[in-house]
Amino acid sequence: MKSGSLFWAVVLILVGVVLLLGNLGVVAVTWGLIWPLVLIAFGIWILWGGLFAPSSVEVVEDSIPLQGATSARVRINHGAGRLRIGAGALTGDLVSGAFGGGLDKRILHDGDRLDVRMRVPDHGFPFAPWHWARGAFDWTVSFNREVALELRLETGASANHLDLRELRVTDLRLQTGASATVLRLPATAGQTRARIEAGAASVEIHVPDGVAARIRTQAGLAAIKVDTSRFPRTGGEYRSPDYGTAANCVDLEIEAGVGSVEVK
Repeated sequence: MKSGSLFWAVVLILVGVVLLLGNLGVVAVTWGLIWPLVLIAFGIWILWGGLFAPSSVEVVEDSIPLQGATSARVRINHGAGRLRIGAGALTGDLVSGAFGGGLDKRILHDGDRLDVRMRVPDHGFPFAPWHWARGAFDWTVSFNREVALELRLETGASANHLDLRELRVTDLRLQTGASATVLRLPATAGQTRARIEAGAASVEIHVPDGVAARIRTQAGLAAIKVDTSRFPRTGGEYRSPDYGTAANCVDLEIEAGVGSVEVK
């Protein structure tokens, strides 16, 4: 069994045992216990990784040239570790960065558009806890500020810091599992569509000052908190008063399972 599957199996067993004890009347169970149990299991997973992690890891510095492109679709599959995304690539590059554990990339050039896929090379057990604990898959990725971007991000047991404020991200899709994510949305990208799908995760979303937003949410056991002083609730959604007229706005959809999501 892969270690990622093993982790989720342990989580499900713990949750199932607690619910069974509750049904039998042995302990008093509320749904508020479930999220702490997930965090405890995740903490044990990371602690195990800290005890058995390898002493060193390869860090590869790499870049992807623009080749005359003015827009790009980029898919990043980063299963475990730490992922940092921001602005700062050189004028002639779409993206540059330092990639702990290496970089497996595929690049297709179609006229003035690049289609790029980036992933961690196969290390046998990509969700092993030592990767997360020692930063074996620690990626720092910088994008070009001038290029229109569609980003597709898939992360697993990870810590993500996604600073898109200076980037022209017009479409964002984030799928994240047992993770902690801080997301700062674009400040001057015009209209941005964003969809967040979070599992057992903590997600903190920052909408820059001057950016209007429409926010729709769907939650299982997750707690979702939205700053209603900026985004008043209207019917089944949250919306800035100037959403229809603002030069910069974001259409945000959030689907969360277990955990917490906060929009500021």
